[in-house]
Amino acid sequence: MNMRTCAVAGMFYPSDPSHLEQLLEKFFSSVRPEEKTPLGIVSPHAGYIYSGQVTAHAFGAIPADFSGTFIVIGPSHRGYLTSVSSIPWETPLGVVDPDEEFISALDLEVDELSHRDEHSIEVQIPFIKYRFPRARIVPVMMGQQDFPSAERLADHISAAIHQTKRDVRIVASSDFSHYVTEKKAKDDDLYAIEPLKTLDVKEFYRRIGERGVTACGYGPIAAMVMACINLGATTAHLIRYATSGDVTGDTREVVGYAGIAVI
Repeated sequence: MNMRTCAVAGMFYPSDPSHLEQLLEKFFSSVRPEEKTPLGIVSPHAGYIYSGQVTAHAFGAIPADFSGTFIVIGPSHRGYLTSVSSIPWETPLGVVDPDEEFISALDLEVDELSHRDEHSIEVQIPFIKYRFPRARIVPVMMGQQDFPSAERLADHISAAIHQTKRDVRIVASSDFSHYVTEKKAKDDDLYAIEPLKTLDVKEFYRRIGERGVTACGYGPIAAMVMACINLGATTAHLIRYATSGDVTGDTREVVGYAGIAVI
């Protein structure tokens, strides 16, 4: 297997390059860079019509001339173990190359098969290709999402950054509440997100457990935040929050989406 081909193009986002480009151009047109460049972001991974605007705001917080390495951490929706992909990733806008030196320094298992159908990382890659055409990627799929697993993954990432001296940005791919009323989604999600503002990962886990928040990538968020703390991050803020109800008009069963910058 020498390239990771698109698995959800035509479903989660347009497979036609010009349609995709038009859509991304529209999403990014209302985006403003942050005063300070984030070290990490949380970005949703739903269909672009639902969450693409939030994703653009998350990536838009990073200056468009960034040409380093994106570590993209996504949860495994099929129960695979933590692994990294080390081959180029195809998008309708062209191929994105892996950062091979960083991947070998990461010291995680390479497993292309488990990455083959997973959408949580794939939906981030066209945004990277469009806005940061010279950037490379390190696609990390996270299996176990408990606190010790997040801590271990953060340690692997920090050690690889230290070893390679790469300029990196870390992307945690996650949606928030699934299939609850819009009011419950907003209340629960913002309650869970609040401790991230002070980078309090333990409290983030506690609140997710307390409210039973069905955020699918809480482990990637925790690993990203802990790795950013090791890079000197001190704070985070919510860039944008939305739900699928904003698009569908159905507020009875929504999915929550948050764009968060860790600085």
